Amino acid sequence: MAYVSLFSGGKDSTLALWVAQKEGIEVSKLVAVKAEREDSYMFHRPNIEQVPKLAEALDIELVQVNTKGEKERELEDLKKALNRLNIEGVISGAVASTYQADRINAICKDLHLDHYSPLWGTSQEDVMNYLINEGFKTIIVAVAAYGMDEKWLGREIDENCLKDLKDLNEKYMVNIAGEGGEYETLVLDGPNFRWGFEVKEGNKHWDGHRGTYEVTSMDKKLF
Repeated sequence: MAYVSLFSGGKDSTLALWVAQKEGIEVSKLVAVKAEREDSYMFHRPNIEQVPKLAEALDIELVQVNTKGEKERELEDLKKALNRLNIEGVISGAVASTYQADRINAICKDLHLDHYSPLWGTSQEDVMNYLINEGFKTIIVAVAAYGMDEKWLGREIDENCLKDLKDLNEKYMVNIAGEGGEYETLVLDGPNFRWGFEVKEGNKHWDGHRGTYEVTSMDKKLF
């Protein structure tokens, strides 16, 4: 039997998948949870509609789970979906969120599944350096932190971006890996992708304090 990887298209779930693959774990499916509520306690929401394209590029079957996104009840929807799959364990991208890790642990315990969280306990800076050094192309698609304005939306995470995040951490205690909900990401390319993507069209939504970057069209790279 194989593992499934919880996958949102963001950096943490993509990195966790990559680590598992490098360690030789067979990942048979990606499980993406689409919450109706924008303020889901558990699941990444921005640009979840692009996940099918990412799964195709990763060459892994996608299982999509719909939920209203109500606190705790959304976990039951995930549990029911996992219970229908013939798997040995679940991979998650939890780094420091005990809320997320504890609840996935509880689901896996009830279903007698292993929970593998390869990024757990890794420092913020190590996560970001690993993301950049492994060659992932990642953009910021939501911001909600002091010091982060509309200009951050759509910005690629590279060494210059990381430097600016460190500056925000020193000034305002912004978590440079976004673990406090300061920002959300979308991965467009990486070492485990058969092809990458370029954003063709997108809409920025900014209310003066926080905002999102809605990717409405992205195409395969032509090179």
